[in-house]
Amino acid sequence: QVPLVESGGGVVQAGGSLRLSCAASGRTLLSYGMGWFRQAPGKEREFVATINWSGGSTDYAVPVKGRFTISRDNAKNTVYLQMNSLKPEDTAVYYCAARIGGGAYTWNDYQYWGQGTQVTVSS
Repeated sequence: QVPLVESGGGVVQAGGSLRLSCAASGRTLLSYGMGWFRQAPGKEREFVATINWSGGSTDYAVPVKGRFTISRDNAKNTVYLQMNSLKPEDTAVYYCAARIGGGAYTWNDYQYWGQGTQVTVSS
């Protein structure tokens, strides 16, 4: 098991920024690819960003590319999602996920999930 806990969500005005964190309690994330996904009300969970075990490879969904940055600090067993220039359409519950191996783009490629953190962007 890889217990993941997200934090950093909240309410922000359009154009603002938030940084989400995903921490693994009592477990190293060193060998895991990590991803961020989000789910808005009435919509399916969608891919946001992914990062490989070293942080040397990242990728993003088109709607967030250039605005969001995924990173990781393996010494702290934490993955981050820096979100800038937020838009109302970014409003969703954001989930982090871990998988054995590299990063991936679909939610069912991940074995472990956090409980999610709510991000609300007001216009």
